[in-house]
Amino acid sequence: MLQIEEIRKKAQTWLGKEFNEETRYEVREMLEKDEKKLIDAFYRDLEFGTGGLRGIMGAGTNRMNIYTLGMATQGLANYLIKQFGNNEIRVAIAHDCRNNSRYFAETTANIFSANGFEVYLFESLRPTPELSFAIRHYKCQSGVVITASHNPPEYNGYKAYWDDGGQVVEPHDTGIIEEVRKIKSVNAIKLNGRKDKIKIIGKETDDLFLQEVLKMSLNPEIIRKYSDTAIVYTPIHGSGIMLVPPALRLYGFKNIINIPEQDITDGRFPTVKSPNPEEPDALKMAIRRADETGAELVMATDPDADRLGLAVKNKKGEFIILNGNQTGVLLTWYILSQFRERKKYKGNEYIIKTIVTTDLLDKIAEDHNVKCYNVLTGFKFFAALIKELEGREKYIGGGEESYGYLPGDYVRDKDAVASCALAAEVMAWAKSKGRTVFELLIDIYGQYGFYKEKLINLVRKGKEGADEIKAMMKGYRDDPPKIINNSKVIRVDDYKTLTTKDLITGKTGRIELLKSDVLQFFLEDGSKISVRPSGTEPKIKFYFSVNARLDSAAEYEETVKLLDQRIEEIIKDMKLA
Repeated sequence: MLQIEEIRKKAQTWLGKEFNEETRYEVREMLEKDEKKLIDAFYRDLEFGTGGLRGIMGAGTNRMNIYTLGMATQGLANYLIKQFGNNEIRVAIAHDCRNNSRYFAETTANIFSANGFEVYLFESLRPTPELSFAIRHYKCQSGVVITASHNPPEYNGYKAYWDDGGQVVEPHDTGIIEEVRKIKSVNAIKLNGRKDKIKIIGKETDDLFLQEVLKMSLNPEIIRKYSDTAIVYTPIHGSGIMLVPPALRLYGFKNIINIPEQDITDGRFPTVKSPNPEEPDALKMAIRRADETGAELVMATDPDADRLGLAVKNKKGEFIILNGNQTGVLLTWYILSQFRERKKYKGNEYIIKTIVTTDLLDKIAEDHNVKCYNVLTGFKFFAALIKELEGREKYIGGGEESYGYLPGDYVRDKDAVASCALAAEVMAWAKSKGRTVFELLIDIYGQYGFYKEKLINLVRKGKEGADEIKAMMKGYRDDPPKIINNSKVIRVDDYKTLTTKDLITGKTGRIELLKSDVLQFFLEDGSKISVRPSGTEPKIKFYFSVNARLDSAAEYEETVKLLDQRIEEIIKDMKLA
């Protein structure tokens, strides 16, 4: 880690004339008045993680600005030339609603075009899944979306994609980083764009994308019967406004209720504390509107419309917010059950989930004689596996606990546009069976077991926070718990060493995945605890999963209390509360 003298020296290089006056002024202020801010801005360089480049906007090597973005783009351009030569390289670029997103997207387009690339730049904000689609449709070698997903307003980010429409993975991610590190000066960035190389795309691409979304529908005749069912949708100021309502209408839903205040694209996200559909506050206005209008389903997407949050009515007629695992279970169960009912299986289908996503999906897949692959956190691993199995096995659905789902393989990243349409179809299908979405979920629990999950995020910002998170992971590895909540730890999976150890027999095995800083503890009572530092945010995540039988719907509330209590006791025993 850099010492303060080295950090100050590094910062002083940003006072040169190659940097604009706004940047020089901000660096001078930090040098003279705010050492802590200076350290956080310069103690490291932003690097590609599970979500690409992401950080707080501002001056500094550890900040999102046109220079760090420019170096990343020039490094990516140099790597693409090495991989494909410098003839007819194509890239696609999209952006969300965040402050500076259009500026960053146009800067990226200028750099790529200055390197001689053909650039497909969306005319205005668009959902991330459409960027993935555009890469594939326009036969691009790469692509970029400017977004910080559901992060707070001060963040922005840069996600790089490869020619399959998936985010970059090994060896390309490290190869790009190597090229970026070779750039020692911002003067190496080619900033003089060529307008003749930049093609603006929009509605024609939207229409092609929506046609693929429509192909995911499994019961159009049922939708027609329940097309007037009221649905409330909010994009939370983000890019979902461009495609989610059109997708719902294309499916056949006519009664789509909006929140005018949240339809306004605004990178400040003025109506919510956080533009994250995982947070209950983000759905408050939509739920209030649903109560006023008698709607049966509430849907919310994050700023770049790759994550989906749902709220449904419980037995008391009150709206409850589903967690990411519950939505994933409903969507995946629906796809698998309808494939079975319609005899669509050919025997080579599979789904994907992450290692921290509910194991209920494994059980559902097993019941339908469909493979369930577990991958590391991050949809880039979904894309890599789909690419690896292409032509031999058929991906039909899957998702992750953090509110990301992918119903088909025409896109290679999580897709809240198609997921919204499919969620509305699940609601219509449940109505056709005399059930609500909530009752359908309880039916699934009754058949396969009631799995309950909870996520705790411990935020630790800056250099001090990063050091604290590293120390926590080291402590768990050096001295792993033997008993948690009076239940023996019977197995430990360490994805950093790629080893699994049975603590009962002492036997060890190898995990056949890429290395990742993740630990999992399996308890004798069936509980599972996963610990993972975030790859894109200054936090460490604790995932808790417990389960029990649910013999009847009448026992639902009692079982909820039992499982919630077990989770809280685990949290207390691990001294996390």
